[in-house]
Amino acid sequence: MLQKTTPEPVSNGPAQRLAGMIDAFAPAESAPPRSLWAFMLWSVRGAWPVLILAAVISALVGVTEVVSALLLGLIIDAVVETGPLGFFDRHFWLITAFVLFLVVLRPVAFGLSSAANSIVVQPNVYVLVQSRLNRWTLGQPVTFFDNDFAGRIAQKQVQTARALTDVANETINTMAFALASILGSVVLLVTIDGRIALALAVWLVAYLALIRHFLPQVRARSGARAGARAQVSGQVVDTITNIKTVKLFAHADFEDRAALNAMGIFRDRAVEFGEVQAWFRLWLMVCAGVLPVLLIGGTLWLWALGQATPGAIAAAGAVAIRIAQMTGWVSFVLMAIYGNLGEVEDGMKTLTPRPTLQDAPDALPLGRASGAIGFEDVSFAYGRQTGGVDQLALQIAPGEKIGIVGASGAGKSTLVALLLRLYDVETGRITIDGQDIRGVTQESLRRNIAMVTQETAMFNRSAYENIRYGRPDATRAEVEAAARAAEAHDFILGLQDHEGRKGYDARLGERGVRLSGGQRQRIALARAFLKNAPILVLDEATSALDSEVEAAIQDALIPLMEGKTVLAIAHRLSTIAQLDRIIVLDEGRILEQGTHDALLEQGGTYARFWARQSGGFLGTDDDGQQG
Repeated sequence: MLQKTTPEPVSNGPAQRLAGMIDAFAPAESAPPRSLWAFMLWSVRGAWPVLILAAVISALVGVTEVVSALLLGLIIDAVVETGPLGFFDRHFWLITAFVLFLVVLRPVAFGLSSAANSIVVQPNVYVLVQSRLNRWTLGQPVTFFDNDFAGRIAQKQVQTARALTDVANETINTMAFALASILGSVVLLVTIDGRIALALAVWLVAYLALIRHFLPQVRARSGARAGARAQVSGQVVDTITNIKTVKLFAHADFEDRAALNAMGIFRDRAVEFGEVQAWFRLWLMVCAGVLPVLLIGGTLWLWALGQATPGAIAAAGAVAIRIAQMTGWVSFVLMAIYGNLGEVEDGMKTLTPRPTLQDAPDALPLGRASGAIGFEDVSFAYGRQTGGVDQLALQIAPGEKIGIVGASGAGKSTLVALLLRLYDVETGRITIDGQDIRGVTQESLRRNIAMVTQETAMFNRSAYENIRYGRPDATRAEVEAAARAAEAHDFILGLQDHEGRKGYDARLGERGVRLSGGQRQRIALARAFLKNAPILVLDEATSALDSEVEAAIQDALIPLMEGKTVLAIAHRLSTIAQLDRIIVLDEGRILEQGTHDALLEQGGTYARFWARQSGGFLGTDDDGQQG
């Protein structure tokens, strides 16, 4: 379970205190539902009291519009009744109320509503939704990310949080306002004549029928448009992420066509959304035009019969024109709300699948392990019939150093991935210190394992932050000591990024693009030094280093491995020849195991690998294929 972290505000002024009415970083207490309305409730759970208060304030603002029309009608009736002589003396309090209402009460109500939306609702709801989605996404297994574009996943998070924030904001700011205005208008018109109020009710039914007809289409087409937009983002990010490969293969035109194809699909979905939007606005404007004819014309008819005053005509006219104007505004907002609902639904489908690999309900944290590892008849084939490992049985003592070799596809990487519980075994079990790793939390398991891979991952952060990732509470002195141990300190001091930051403060670029392969490897080794986990996994950890640096790193690895259980995958057999035991894998099973000397004496597969590598075939893989 990821822990809640709340950043300190940059200031503690009145706006920050007002914004603090909603805890924007509160974690969700359950998994996200997969139905739209339940998902929306989950996203803003904990903020409802404040959202309801903001809606009430917005509704009061809507009522002020009706009160304005009412006061206008009263003043006109007073003018007609009194005439110019004595008007101000006889109606002083009515005039005073009219002025105070327009100059003081109405502006204060609008100011409160604006503050509730712009300070409390919008900033907090966006952060609340995205923080919950981000926490949930981080809990997904690696297969979730393997099966999608990184850019698309990020786009879905941002899109869903923004769209849901807009729904909440517009529902409060517009729909509560409009509903209160219409209900207030009905009450006002009832005081004039029930037949006028009935005309408004009939119009309202027609208006709602029109909305019911069009808005589901708006929602569906908006969802399709959102999906197409995210696909464009995924395609572009995928190309940019692999831009060196694009350049090396001279495939700029190919990638351009792929992007244009995604953009063409997005354009088609956008046109389809625009079509339904245009028809919706047209018919709503026709409907809006009918309302003043009904209300003003009806009140004039009653006035002609002597059943309504001139003030009633003015009040009904003000209400009719205001609602007619508001109809266009509300229709635009409703389209935006339903469009955003489509985007929320589209994001929900992408981001909320249940993780296929979860902690057991009774999982306990794994303390610092002694390092005993057991593979007990473990089989895993990625859901296929072949591949992975097959009935693998292996016991590793605490502090034992194991080398793992085998041809490509022999199961080396699968063995490590299962130990890290990136996947769950299909049969058998894996233990650390006798505990089934499925019975401990994933976070605590991985805290006990430091891993350095051949393809080293770097964040677009400073060298200091990248190394400190191994232990976030480490001091700068400890970070520099780890860098020295990994032979990285000297080259780090020479770094400088495009903004002039130097040394440990220089950013490394996306995926560490500013560094050579060997430099990235040394940063990763420094990170592993700093983590100081009891189990160390080296997956071709020195493969990107030149011979001189590799020799230095091999010397530095000796103290790092001291007292730790080590699993070292290697193609270059010389790097593991001195380890306690070497395991030779073939088709997911252990073919041979023993010390380097014992395996050479057997004259089997390992001996054949060694002979090929020591026989002058430079760049030869351990399966004998020349690289």
